[in-house]
Amino acid sequence: MLSKEVVELSKQHSIIRDIFEYGMKRAKEVGAENVFDFSIGNPSVPAPKEIDETALRLLKTADPVDIHGYTSNAGVLEVRENIAKSLNKRFDTNYTAANIFMTIGAAAALGICFKTLVDGPEDEVITFAPHFPEYAVYAQGAGCRLKVISADTRAFQINFEELEETISEHTKAILINSPNNPSGVVYSRETIEKLAALLEKKQKEYGHSIYIISDEPYREIAYDGFEVPYVPHFYNNTLVAYSFSKSLSLPGERIGYIVAPNEAEDFEQLLPAFIASARLLSYVCVPTLYQKVVGECVDLTSDLSIYQKNKDLFYNALVDMGYECVEPGGAFYLFPKALEEDANAFCEKAKEYDLLIVPGDSFGCPGYVRISYCVPTERIEKALPLFKKLIDDYRK
Repeated sequence: MLSKEVVELSKQHSIIRDIFEYGMKRAKEVGAENVFDFSIGNPSVPAPKEIDETALRLLKTADPVDIHGYTSNAGVLEVRENIAKSLNKRFDTNYTAANIFMTIGAAAALGICFKTLVDGPEDEVITFAPHFPEYAVYAQGAGCRLKVISADTRAFQINFEELEETISEHTKAILINSPNNPSGVVYSRETIEKLAALLEKKQKEYGHSIYIISDEPYREIAYDGFEVPYVPHFYNNTLVAYSFSKSLSLPGERIGYIVAPNEAEDFEQLLPAFIASARLLSYVCVPTLYQKVVGECVDLTSDLSIYQKNKDLFYNALVDMGYECVEPGGAFYLFPKALEEDANAFCEKAKEYDLLIVPGDSFGCPGYVRISYCVPTERIEKALPLFKKLIDDYRK
């Protein structure tokens, strides 16, 4: 007999994937050029040419054992050293390889952080709507409760009044995601400072550490006029979960890492705990070749300016048409208010124009929709008249 928990989880389909699959089916019916799929966050910008060049050079010249063999549990030493040096240069930190733990993308990084911090089913991790739907799965995998603070739909910053009421002696971590998926909003310096001050107070009140887990796969995609604060500068008990999926357009290579600052209360225990958690979750040994590739290319990014161009075009056009939307400061998503109370019904209506967008319900924020604009700019240009027809249809 199969696990009841797993069988139940298998019935919970990803709405994002369902819409993506519908788009592929619809493209066969009417032609791909007539379907405008804004459902999935798959980078359209190619990886820097140095990525493939480095991979090919390593395949041709390196010892096969060095690029195809097992690595140490924490990852390739020189790769961790290079990542530490890059972070030190960018954020004025003092990291070494001992602060870096390589992971199979940000998903594994988050799963490992959850497993490392959670002690039992009474423990809680708190996050904020709107949020990436898989957070609930990571909490389930770690055997803890995920509590979601309702969205501040005015600015999509943190609802501090509800957060302070929700934090309890069982709270082990606060999970933040900035730039945010799905809103694209960047938490301000003021928000991070206020969060840090609240958690310092709560740590003293409950007599144990409360960590911030900062989920940062979109850190490099930040737009003009927006600053992405480096959270460990504001709060010692911070774990940073990072992925190269978006910055280097490598989502399928599954390369990421965790940063554990020296100042963290449990620093000496964290790296061994990450290793143990990875073993428990079967996340053993990150792909060696692409560890070495990103280790050499750690200071590069794809041409992320295209996302700025797409954001300016899409956001300004939708607002001019009359859609309500908080301006994204990063990532590659818009999160406008649906044109009716039921966002699912609105997304179904959008399908009549072959516009594929995702209802905000699965992100913990009913009444809103996610629009992913990591697509070629010309696809947005061709879709805009359809968004105008859609809003005009509702005005009738």
